[in-house]
Amino acid sequence: MVLNPARRITLRPWMVVLVLCTIYLAVILIHYNRGVMELVFPTPSGDKGYDGQFTYYIALDPANAVPRLDVPAYRYQRILHPALARLLSLGQEPLVSWTMLSINLAALAIGTAAFEQLLIAERVSRWYALVYGLFGGVFFAVRVSTSEPLAYGLAILAILAGQRNHLTWQTVWLALAALAKETTLFFVAGYLVYYVLEWRWRDLIRLALIGLAPFVLWQAILTLWLGQPGLGSGGAMATPFEIIPFNGIWRLSEFGLSALLVFGLLPILSVLLPTLWALWRGLRDLFQRHWHPYVFLMLANAAIMPFVPFSTYREPLGIARFATGLVIGVVLYAALRKSRRALRYSTLWILFGARLLG
Repeated sequence: MVLNPARRITLRPWMVVLVLCTIYLAVILIHYNRGVMELVFPTPSGDKGYDGQFTYYIALDPANAVPRLDVPAYRYQRILHPALARLLSLGQEPLVSWTMLSINLAALAIGTAAFEQLLIAERVSRWYALVYGLFGGVFFAVRVSTSEPLAYGLAILAILAGQRNHLTWQTVWLALAALAKETTLFFVAGYLVYYVLEWRWRDLIRLALIGLAPFVLWQAILTLWLGQPGLGSGGAMATPFEIIPFNGIWRLSEFGLSALLVFGLLPILSVLLPTLWALWRGLRDLFQRHWHPYVFLMLANAAIMPFVPFSTYREPLGIARFATGLVIGVVLYAALRKSRRALRYSTLWILFGARLLG
C-alpha cells in the first residue's frame, strides 16, 4: 500500500529536540533511579539551593514561600513559571514538580518550532533551529526546572509575532517572557532602540505600555511587599555585575592559572568570541544604518555579556543559561545576513553544551 504523501510525517528540528530531551530525562529518572524531585533539587542537603527548587517552593505555597528563599524578591520576580505550575497542578503537591518539568519541555519544543519559522522566513535551513533547541542553556535547564525554556520560548514567539506584523501579540509575549525571567528584557530593549531610530512612536508606546509596564508594576509590588525590587545580579553568594569587560572570566585566575586555562577556555570560546563578533557586526550595521530588529536584538543581548558577574561565569550551567539570548540573537542575525560561516560556527554551541550532560 502506498501512503498518501500528504500524510507523511516530515521530521523537523522541534521533534528531534523534544525526543532527545524526553530520552535524556527518562535516562536520568529511570536508569539512575532518580525521582523527579531530585531533578528539581539537584543540590546537596544543606546547600543554599538552586533556582528550580525556589520555583518549586513558590509554586507550592505562593503566599508563604519567603522563609524558604535565599533572596525572596529576586526569586519572586520570576513568577510566571511557578504560577503556571501551580495552576496546572491544581495546587496538588505531588503534581507540582511534574507540571514544572512539563511546562519547560513543552516550551522548549514550541520555542524551537517558532525558531524554525523565523529561519524559514530568512530562507536558510530550518535545521539551524537545533542550535537553540539543543543549546545547554535551555536544553539542560529543562532538567533542573529553571525558567529559561519558558522565558526564551516566549521571547521567540514574540519575535515571530513581530516578524509577521502581529505587534500586539509581540508585546504580550514579551511581557510574559519578562515575568518568566528578567534577562529577556534585553529583547525589549532591542526593540525599543529600533523603534526610536525608526521613529515608530506608536509601536514604541505599545511596547512600553504592554510589554514593559507589567514587569515594572510587579517590581513595585515586590518592593512594597518585600522591601526591595527583584532586580539584581543573582541569589545568595552572587557577585555584582563586573565593571571591567569579561572580568568574570579573568577572575577565574584567582583559583590559579591552571583554573583559568581549564575552566576559562569554554566561556572564552562560547561567550567572549561570539560576543565580540556580535558587537562588531552589530555596531557596523548600526553606523551604516543597515537597521533591522535582529541587529538590535543581537546588540542588546551581546552588550551585557562583558559585564556578567563572576558568580555566573564560574558556573557552567549558569553562564549557559545567561547566554541564551546571545545565541538567539547571533543565529537570527546570521540568518538575516546570510552569513553561512557564522551559521556553521553557531552549531558549536551544541557541542559546548555537551559538558553539562550528567
